[in-house]
Amino acid sequence: MTVIKVYAAMLSALIIGLGMVLTAPTAAHSLKKLEGTFLKRERYAQIVHDKAPAFTLKDADGNKVALADFRGKVVVLHFLYTHCPDVCPLHSEKIASVQQSVNSTPMKGLVKFLSITTDPVRDTPAVMKAHGPDHGLDPVNWMFLSSGVDQPAATRDLAGRFGFKFTLGKDGYQMHGIVTMLIDKSGILRAKYHGLKFGETNMIIHINALSNDTH
Repeated sequence: MTVIKVYAAMLSALIIGLGMVLTAPTAAHSLKKLEGTFLKRERYAQIVHDKAPAFTLKDADGNKVALADFRGKVVVLHFLYTHCPDVCPLHSEKIASVQQSVNSTPMKGLVKFLSITTDPVRDTPAVMKAHGPDHGLDPVNWMFLSSGVDQPAATRDLAGRFGFKFTLGKDGYQMHGIVTMLIDKSGILRAKYHGLKFGETNMIIHINALSNDTH
């Protein structure tokens, strides 16, 4: 049984409630229909089709990690900094909720969740390692990445390459938007979900379609 059929069975009530039954004709057809029609109902989803900016960063153990390492997987990516007093913790918890749903299906091995800190000076390896457990993120398919203290502005610059800014202000606080990005298995940025009010089910259905796309 394909992932798309398994997931449709598990979430059939939710999907039907949203007015869409996800079956398995061809993955490409399902994805095209999803992005072209269904997600128009998701007011916070911006469908794009651009090559995702390449990067090489470090995980909490100092290992180099490149976006290219995840070819063949769907990547769910967001930027944050742990000293953020308001929306960043909520963003991590929203991603954790999506991850929990994804990981309860066969998609678990097909999706990678990446958090990137825009404050590599204060977000030390110890802080990075604590962030996942503190906010419900499962390290089985989640990583927290940093440019390291020797490149304090590099990840803010990377956020700018993805199309939004983290502007450094007083006392280390940063003005920024909230964006969750979906990158397909070939490294193409397919969508930006803005803010925290997007429908989790919509994102999960989108991730599912991307994980089944063979083109």
